[in-house]
Amino acid sequence: MAVEPVSMKPISPAAYGALEAALKHIFWYKNDLEGFIRRWAKGHPELVAGINFSGYKWQTAEDFVDRLHADESRYTELALRLMVEVSEMTSFPKLRRLPDADALIAEAREAVFELKKCIDRHRGLIADDAKFANDLAAHQAVTDSRRSFSERLSELKGEFLRLEAEPNRQKAGREFEPFLNQLFRLFDLDPRLSYNLPYEQIDGSITYDTDVYVVEAKWLKEPVEVHYLGSFVEKVRHKTTNTLGLYISVRGFTKGAKARYADGTCFITMEGVDLFLVLDGHITLDELLSRKKRHANDTGSCYFPASLILNE
Repeated sequence: MAVEPVSMKPISPAAYGALEAALKHIFWYKNDLEGFIRRWAKGHPELVAGINFSGYKWQTAEDFVDRLHADESRYTELALRLMVEVSEMTSFPKLRRLPDADALIAEAREAVFELKKCIDRHRGLIADDAKFANDLAAHQAVTDSRRSFSERLSELKGEFLRLEAEPNRQKAGREFEPFLNQLFRLFDLDPRLSYNLPYEQIDGSITYDTDVYVVEAKWLKEPVEVHYLGSFVEKVRHKTTNTLGLYISVRGFTKGAKARYADGTCFITMEGVDLFLVLDGHITLDELLSRKKRHANDTGSCYFPASLILNE
């Protein structure tokens, strides 16, 4: 049920930023976010016109909140009602069906709590107008909570370069897992990754389109040898029929490894250069996966670097 707005006083930028962050965390699937936004925009078709709901979930939330904020005089009441409802959410049924529900729900609760703090501050300002200016000045860091997609990608690029230069390679290997999680989540690939320290590898899965990819990732000192790929093939083949493999080796693959799976493969490969070209904005991660899969289907080869894709 919609909640009555607490005031028609202008809403702080921090509250818009907190709303955007909450929308990104309380919905995992694009269709769920789209349905929620369309319900709230009912009667205001201009708020959703042209929004690419099939694009990245992060971008969808940003576009919708940006439109509310850009014409604040028109949408203050709507925005405030929406913020109040989201800030009072205590359960997240759309997340409970996911394998890593506990972690995702914890993130959603934290995002909702931050929004609730903004709403509570807004309520407090009703009785004291002088506090409103202080609230705006205290939250100039709103740009941090409303970072654009390109800014987040740039931050991940910086993190990748930091890991590349890290002298403690075991430490870099451990931190490669959260890096990949952030990258995959940015592109809505539903990552479920875990780290296996004895072998310095990351195992898990991602989802793209209708395909599930078993993921193995290594950041070794040398290119991956063919015997690593053989054991990975066995993992992939023991999964369901629509499961593919994605083998990430930052240091690349030996000639023998690439030649062994040049005529028939159930997996695709990704190197550090591929990751960097994604992070540098030359190609999106989902497009890279799509092109590599198409190449594997057409040629049987597991290896198709992004540099060749971009030169086609």
